Amino acid sequence: MSTWDLSTVQHHVLICNGGSCLKKLGDETTLAIRDEIACHGAENLIHTTRTRCNGRCEDACVVTVYPQGIWYKEMTPELGRRLVREHLLNGQPIEENMIYSYAETFVPTGNGSAGKSRAAK
Repeated sequence: MSTWDLSTVQHHVLICNGGSCLKKLGDETTLAIRDEIACHGAENLIHTTRTRCNGRCEDACVVTVYPQGIWYKEMTPELGRRLVREHLLNGQPIEENMIYSYAETFVPTGNGSAGKSRAAK
């Protein structure tokens, strides 16, 4: 297993590969994002990680971008490529697919359901 040099990384992209997201093209979206990063020679700027379930199954396929803390819903391979070009390389988030942004106030965007509180039983 290798250890990545993260000293030049500007974005960390978490791509859900849980069951619901895989059914909604999670693997294909992962590969498209990674391919688009490579096409732009941005491997040292953008690090990607496949995750297990992120708890937003109704929004599958979910992709989260840090350090901004922007959560995207219903991502496809085409939207994944657009994410790389517009958001990661040019600083323009894809607002119509955003469901949450940490921003400065930690508020939902209003594009997704509220979900249930983890504290609720």
